[in-house]
Amino acid sequence: MVNQSQSSTERSVSDELFELALQACWRWRLELCLLAITAGAFALLYFKGKFGPVLSGISVGLTLVVIVAIPTTRRLLGRMLHSARVRRNLDLAFTFVQGRISERKPKILRIEKTISGDIATLRLRPGTSIKDLEDTARIIAVNLEVRDVKVTQDPTRANRVWLSILRRDPFGDQTMSQPLLNKTQTDFWDPIPIGINDQGKTVFVGLPEHSLLIGGEPGGGKSVLLWSLLTAAALDPSIVLWLFDGKMVQLAPWRKCAHSFVGMEIDKAITALEALRAEMELRYQKLLDYEVEKVVKGDGLPLHLVVIDELALYVSHPDKKAAQRFSDLLRDLLARGRAAGVIVVAATQKPSVDVVPSSLRDLFGFRWAMRCTTKDASDTILGSGWATRGYSAAEIDPAKRGVGFLLHEGGIPVLLRTFELKYEDVVAIAKRAFNLRHNNDGPDEGSDQ
Repeated sequence: MVNQSQSSTERSVSDELFELALQACWRWRLELCLLAITAGAFALLYFKGKFGPVLSGISVGLTLVVIVAIPTTRRLLGRMLHSARVRRNLDLAFTFVQGRISERKPKILRIEKTISGDIATLRLRPGTSIKDLEDTARIIAVNLEVRDVKVTQDPTRANRVWLSILRRDPFGDQTMSQPLLNKTQTDFWDPIPIGINDQGKTVFVGLPEHSLLIGGEPGGGKSVLLWSLLTAAALDPSIVLWLFDGKMVQLAPWRKCAHSFVGMEIDKAITALEALRAEMELRYQKLLDYEVEKVVKGDGLPLHLVVIDELALYVSHPDKKAAQRFSDLLRDLLARGRAAGVIVVAATQKPSVDVVPSSLRDLFGFRWAMRCTTKDASDTILGSGWATRGYSAAEIDPAKRGVGFLLHEGGIPVLLRTFELKYEDVVAIAKRAFNLRHNNDGPDEGSDQ
């Protein structure tokens, strides 16, 4: 009985050692294959070519030098070795976490290198979920010795996720100029380039049929984002601009391009919204007459863009009755303006529930949370629960102006940094836009009559 027990133990240890050896060989399979190919080439030259060991070694070495010297093959080999190393490290990182992820490791399908690190495409094993991976993300980041790890669900498949491995600051200290800076004319129906995400890719936003809510502390970069959107809108002569500038400064360069420009006066702001709602009613009558469901590109009906800077000034005005009236009009435009071609972009530096209640926030299809002081403030903009899932604007470095989380078509907040626009650039663009609109006679005073 003792001998049988010892034999069983020995077999068990042998099996474990054999399994560990197989796992090690699998993790290093690319490097082992390259080593085997090199050794095979040397053996072929030595035994078949009869070159001798020195000449065979020199021939193999020169061949490797030529391969590495060619940029295409060098980059391909570098990507393959980098991908193999990331796969190996990630597999080991999964091993040293507790729970179902270590027991049923996700299958690593693909590794893509980015400016900030890597993105791993994973397939979850049966019996695991994205929550299991999210719960261990911090431990995986520690095991990989990286800045952070983010988990994103593939919206098309429940068992596929993207694991973003952040090794360095994706934005650094450099900023990139707005691509529309030197444009002479734009088409607002086209997606607008607004910034660079943490993978180094340009992010575009299409505003027709959508509205955008922007929130963040002072100095976070909201004004630059508004300027980018207004650049795309003002350089399209067909767009009717309705501007509400609570500080009378940030939107001032565009006032000559606007059909309506309102400052801090709440009564004038209400009058402007009432006029716009009347335009919306006329627009719906036209859609009824045309027997179409919504405004589309090329139908001759111009888009109306409403830009509100410092939303809190209007919805939290000391005159409670006027503030309520403004809020009701804005809510109506958000609820019914989509099909009529009315787009609302609102910004606030006070993202709290008394300024942006959920009943108003949820009417904004797109939301952008820049640096906030608290997780609750971040959730006020993005929506409840995003901060606990790792998408909190309170964690953004205050020194990184223009960085924020954008919640748009993808359904998952995207971390990005806005393109740079200086005030003097905005003034020059606004003058160019005014001349363009004047020469084209501009939109027909914002009226569909």
